[in-house]
Amino acid sequence: MHVRVLGSAAGGGFPQWNCGCPNCQGVRAGSLRAKPRTQECVAVSADGVSWYLLNASPEIRSQLESFPALHPKGLRHTPLAGIVLTSGDLDHCLGLLSLRESQPLVVYATERTRHGFVDGNVLYKTLERFEGQVSWRTLKIEAEVELPALDGQPSGLTLQAYSVPGKPPLHVKGLAPSLEDNVAIRITDRNTGGVLVYASSVRGYARVLERMAVGATALFFDGTFFSSDELVEMGASDRKAEDMAHWPIGGTEGSLHFLQGLPVSRRIYIHINNSNPILNEDSDERDRVHAAGVEVAEDGLELVL
Repeated sequence: MHVRVLGSAAGGGFPQWNCGCPNCQGVRAGSLRAKPRTQECVAVSADGVSWYLLNASPEIRSQLESFPALHPKGLRHTPLAGIVLTSGDLDHCLGLLSLRESQPLVVYATERTRHGFVDGNVLYKTLERFEGQVSWRTLKIEAEVELPALDGQPSGLTLQAYSVPGKPPLHVKGLAPSLEDNVAIRITDRNTGGVLVYASSVRGYARVLERMAVGATALFFDGTFFSSDELVEMGASDRKAEDMAHWPIGGTEGSLHFLQGLPVSRRIYIHINNSNPILNEDSDERDRVHAAGVEVAEDGLELVL
């Protein structure tokens, strides 16, 4: 299984357009040893020909251009066999609207996520220019899905969606929470035995996360905030990490302690907020993460599983 990180930052990217925090100021000025990052999106393929995206970030056009394997091979063509949405957050699905140029798309999502994106969304009409422009494939919790290659033949990849702690996206605020609001993905390559677990948004511990990790080769995990009060102490918000449905990295109850105990060869933080000190390659927090055997994703990172 080929894996390419197209984007590794949380919403807003790094640096964030309206943020003057020390991290954003430092990376702009070149005084901070850190790499700019676009918003979270990962490409996965069994053969390097047919590709699936895990989420469609608002920066999808530049991300597709950044990776030659995703360039068109004809006048009107895309190597994308499908797009998998882990939630209805705009960070994860807004890029769909940028893929409106009369190209048939296949999107995998829970029914809850599909309804949240489609119902009452007048902009969705840009993806209804012709019958079948977007074909939705429903993800049912823990049901195995075969992912076909571009030619319709089995790609060798199978996918399962697992409900993990999260919250409904802001644009459907007021709806009762659902198990389909936020999912983590487990992809298995039957050809190689490689297993990728993708959990880029997790509010806190749940036993299902340990179950997903059994036999996994690589795990991408929510690295949005290092501490619960990160934005509060900065004066940028009055909400804690958990209030925004993200499990902080640090502390005795943090996700780093959890990840250390998982028998997975490669454990990688992704969806990293611009305020997070692990973006600073010289920070103590970055050293703590690396000392625990966990990596920090950056745009362009590639894995072969």
